[in-house]
Amino acid sequence: MITIINYGLGNLGSVQNMLKRIGTPCIITSDIKEIENAEKILLPGVGAFDSAVQKIDELNLRSILVHKAKVDKIPFLGICLGMQLLTRGSEEGVLNGLDLVPAKTIKFKFDETSDLKIPHMGWNFVKVNTPSKLTEGFTPEHRFYFVHSYKVVCDNNNNSILRTGYGSDFDAAIQNENVYGTQFHPEKSHKYGMQLLTNFSKI
Repeated sequence: MITIINYGLGNLGSVQNMLKRIGTPCIITSDIKEIENAEKILLPGVGAFDSAVQKIDELNLRSILVHKAKVDKIPFLGICLGMQLLTRGSEEGVLNGLDLVPAKTIKFKFDETSDLKIPHMGWNFVKVNTPSKLTEGFTPEHRFYFVHSYKVVCDNNNNSILRTGYGSDFDAAIQNENVYGTQFHPEKSHKYGMQLLTNFSKI
């Protein structure tokens, strides 16, 4: 059973539908008691960093999320903004993230001569940087759908499990022990996203 955290920002229905397609039971909740009993947690997210942090704190979810990740050590996956929330903080705002992965979130920056647009939007191939259960079976053909203006930079290269490029290489997926994050949207990435979520459901 995967517990999808509902804090008011995220593609909850899309994530739930993709999990149903791969036959993985899930619930959507913001109830602390249900989260306390979670076997696996999925933290989605679309929107601004500080708004997400405020909603998490208003619902008193920070401490239970950190406890489940750091103390209970259950498998924990953040998607898109949900991955950025796993870091210390973001240049997009001033509030502290959950600090579950030693990393920071920074804005894409390109010089005036670049024709690259922000947000980065579209399909990217990914390459395995550090082996992980989340990416078992991945090949050079694996590609995922991205929509984001900010990127995560890990303090330690070993925490970066997938890399891709937009202007320069960046961390497309991260891991710190039982905590995982994907900058891309597996729920919008067809068979490649299904494989990643299947891998997560088996951890």
